[in-house]
Amino acid sequence: MTTQDPPSDINLDLGRGQRIGIEEAVLAEPKSTAQLTTILEHAFEAGKPILLTRLATSQFLALPSTLRADLDHDPVSGTAYFGAVAEPTSPARTAVVCAGTSDRPVAAEAERTLRFAGHAALSISDVGVAGLWRVLDRVDELAAMDVVIVVAGMDGALPTVLAGLVPGMIIAVPTSVGYGVSDGGRTALHASLASCGPGLVVVNIDNGYGAATSALRVLRLTDR
Repeated sequence: MTTQDPPSDINLDLGRGQRIGIEEAVLAEPKSTAQLTTILEHAFEAGKPILLTRLATSQFLALPSTLRADLDHDPVSGTAYFGAVAEPTSPARTAVVCAGTSDRPVAAEAERTLRFAGHAALSISDVGVAGLWRVLDRVDELAAMDVVIVVAGMDGALPTVLAGLVPGMIIAVPTSVGYGVSDGGRTALHASLASCGPGLVVVNIDNGYGAATSALRVLRLTDR
């Protein structure tokens, strides 16, 4: 594989992992095939792992076959790992909970981001408040977690419920799942921001990556 000097619009932060403990991630969605190819070639040359987010299957298939062979692409989450990914060495300390199966892509983005950083995650799906018994059945498991990422669209009620039930850091991820007054996730976002659940932290709509990296910062602090 050969590389050339990167175009002037590409300047990878390959020292990020050493600086803050979270490796470089690249938002693939708005990038051209040429840009993605150059990014991956320079990551390869530097021997640095890269996490791609919002990588559509069509973008993945448009990449050169030599690069595709080194990419672990997950079409559900739209993420891809480039380079070696460390195996988790300890049990999960973070749970990723989603209210409905329609929220799974965002939850999977969070799980894959944690996995890229070498952390396992407890995954719990389809436990929204329309059937509250479903999440109540899992409270003991969730109470053992340092961090609980809660992914929910529609009215976005699940993060508030869990903020009152479990002691770990709760990170709400509102999703764009819903219709009408759900307004592309804004209702869930506003509900989380207005929540009376103590200590509830909120990230942007559909931002599974942001929730996971917030969790990594919390886990890093508890390791000190």
